[in-house]
Amino acid sequence: MNQWLRSVLFGLSVAAAGVGAEVASATPTLVVDADSGQVLEQQQATVRWFPASLTKLMAVYVALHAVQTNRISLDTPFTVSARAARMAPSKMGFKPGTEVTLDNALKMLMVKSANDLAVTIAEGVSGSVEAFADEMNAQAQRLGMRESNFVNPNGLPDDRQVSSARDMAIVARALYQEFPEHRGLYGIGALRLGDMIIRTHNGLMGRYPGADGMKTGFTCAAGFNVVASATHGSRHVIAVVLGAPSARERTAKAVELLERGFSGGSSLGSLESLPSQASVAAPNMRWDVCVRHGKTNIAEDSDEVQTPPPLAYQSNPERPERDIYINQVYPVHVDGHAVAALPRANFEPIPVYIGRAPGWNGPPPQVSANPESSAPEQPAVAKHASARMMARAAKKTRAVKHLAPHNAAAHATMAGRKAATVGKPEPDKKPAVKAAANKRHQATTPPDKTKPGKKTPVVRAKNQGKAAASE
Repeated sequence: MNQWLRSVLFGLSVAAAGVGAEVASATPTLVVDADSGQVLEQQQATVRWFPASLTKLMAVYVALHAVQTNRISLDTPFTVSARAARMAPSKMGFKPGTEVTLDNALKMLMVKSANDLAVTIAEGVSGSVEAFADEMNAQAQRLGMRESNFVNPNGLPDDRQVSSARDMAIVARALYQEFPEHRGLYGIGALRLGDMIIRTHNGLMGRYPGADGMKTGFTCAAGFNVVASATHGSRHVIAVVLGAPSARERTAKAVELLERGFSGGSSLGSLESLPSQASVAAPNMRWDVCVRHGKTNIAEDSDEVQTPPPLAYQSNPERPERDIYINQVYPVHVDGHAVAALPRANFEPIPVYIGRAPGWNGPPPQVSANPESSAPEQPAVAKHASARMMARAAKKTRAVKHLAPHNAAAHATMAGRKAATVGKPEPDKKPAVKAAANKRHQATTPPDKTKPGKKTPVVRAKNQGKAAASE
């Protein structure tokens, strides 16, 4: 029986490993020309997938749209709430009540992938996470993102939060097309917050020639995701990789997709023309990404290879036509894995800070025509208590007004008496006080019950003597 059970369990484990390998081999990818929107290469680009922190691209889009429509400005200060502070890492770890401008929050969101600041932005823009998610879905539908559904602004695990490679390419292209003045936001290599240096998780930055940014994402269920952007001359290409088994594989795959995109090739049509896949749930990559490697919590960049030995160039003897020359600005041939093995680039950090922008003077709060409709609803108990307090205040006011004439007359009488006694000697009150004290003492002293002419017993005299001696 035990042998049979072990055989069954072994078979299940092999089957699970096979499913994981099949999913991994079917990693969704896509390459699109950012200017024309023409798809240059794709594989299962409309399959639903967990976006992880790629969700933050949609959050940035909604926030910048709010700036563009003058709902807020980049200098608008947002307050970190208790809900935001409770978010799981990656996070900045600011305490509730900390203020941060939208501009600084967006920079930390893109570089650090801060889940707490994603919630702070959501609450600052829309009032709540739920309202912000509604805005994300409305904008996604307007952009033509057919496979996406958002329930939070940061991409923390939720089975309802899904997207696709095609949809991620759509929002990435929209960010560049609709907000060109903010394109530098997606290519920041490092930030400086006080004494802390925060470096980007994007493995292409500083390694692949022309790489100019975008966003990475990771959860065990999603695998390693990336939306990568690069520009060569006048051509701007965007690549999407979902579900890579490691950060290094993610970088290598993105490099190879970009290379093929820049090398030309026939167009496969527009992003909107790609047919949607059957409506199935997003696959869970936990087994292939985390469990099989004995890891349950992998950081964004923990799987990157350490700095390789310093060489003039790295060569692959089996494929010499794809050598990479490290010292050249634009190598003739690029190998994705060689790029992923390059040392991390050192970027000049851009300073960020917490608190309001210096000298910021925002617009005054708008007052509704009906103040009661804009005021927050109070509980019934609070309403009754407030009514009672107002009634007491009104009653006190009426009483003060009613007694005002009487109080004035009384004050006038007292003032007259004081004026009449000015210059007269103060009467001696001591005899009257002594007489009153004697009268009270006589009233409280019990009468002597001893008959007249009868001597006091000897025992009582002795006791009185003892009492006098003890005092």
